[in-house]
Amino acid sequence: MNISCRRKISDHHAAHPWSIPTLVALLFTLVLVLAACGQGNGAPSQARPSSSASHASTPLEEQEKALVASAVSDPKAITGPATAASVPEVRPISDPQTPQLPVDLTDYQGTQVTVKDTSRLLALDLYGTLAETVIGLGQGEKLVGRVTSSTESSLAGLPLVTESGHDLNVEKILELRPTTVLMDTTNGPLEVTEQLRSAGITVVHFSPDRSIDQVVPQIEKVAQALGVPESGKRLAERVSHELDSVRQTIHSVVPKDPEKKVAMAFLYVRGNGGVFFILGQGSGADGLIQALDGIDVAGKEHVQDVKPATSEALVKLNPDLILAMTKGLESTGGLDGFLARPGVAETTAGSKKRVVDMADGQILSFGPNTPAVLLSLAQAIYAPAASGQTPDHAASASP
Repeated sequence: MNISCRRKISDHHAAHPWSIPTLVALLFTLVLVLAACGQGNGAPSQARPSSSASHASTPLEEQEKALVASAVSDPKAITGPATAASVPEVRPISDPQTPQLPVDLTDYQGTQVTVKDTSRLLALDLYGTLAETVIGLGQGEKLVGRVTSSTESSLAGLPLVTESGHDLNVEKILELRPTTVLMDTTNGPLEVTEQLRSAGITVVHFSPDRSIDQVVPQIEKVAQALGVPESGKRLAERVSHELDSVRQTIHSVVPKDPEKKVAMAFLYVRGNGGVFFILGQGSGADGLIQALDGIDVAGKEHVQDVKPATSEALVKLNPDLILAMTKGLESTGGLDGFLARPGVAETTAGSKKRVVDMADGQILSFGPNTPAVLLSLAQAIYAPAASGQTPDHAASASP
């Protein structure tokens, strides 16, 4: 979600007792629950014949095959909720490049930066995307600390540099003696950047926006900053290939009949108060729905960024399926509490209890694991049986 989205939410709740950084943190609380679902990142999908008869399918390809085999002919006929399986830690590239330093660059804020030493790294953002990218580039062993969002198993033993949710603690950062800090503006407070630079630490800023289109460019920019452009090129090519393969596979299982396409809306909920929003154009949710080959009803109604999810607004959108964050559903009393919110039960999705949730830190993270995230969501939407889901009713599998 972009800065404008977060600012609108903060302004809407200016009277709320939470601080703005805390409310922002709540919007994208990243809880990367590592599941033993066997998903991973792979090369081309099974739809593209291997050039070698000895080619072994990757976990991602196996997931694609399962989706194709179990997809139903009419996904709109499915009723009942489903949870998309959490995806495991990103797979680092093999034989990563030795950093070529120093690197001179202009960061996202327009600051001229020279990166001379990447031996002790911190990657700090609300989504956990930067640390995920560092791991994917084969530089994960250089990370000396983590934010609350970074829950990868390989980082579990590292000290936290956040407090009160997602606020950065400068003292804790300085104690770790990082040589280079990669960050954006999604963690507060904003003055941390200058405090670190005043202490002689190299800080490189990246875009705080997250979307499908930003995944590959973000990888390349992080790789540039770390002096490993060749590793960045290889990881970017792998992820781009995976994205193409997964999106083609999803497209292949979606009904061609426009009447059977699933109309989707992404709703953000937190607690039982006024934190209840429709995520619209520019929020990242629009690109996610497009990648899932669904109909973006918020986009059709020209909802920009975020909009309060009033009863009237929800009835007007009337989605067939609602996407949500797992912790958000839990915070509002589970599925029953969610359906009890004004307007939800009046939608087609609400009447059929057709709600698909996924771990907060994965569903809109848009990092190197995005292909696996898309595939996991697609299974929950189009082939719940493939991921062990038991919805109330599912249409017959596609021929």
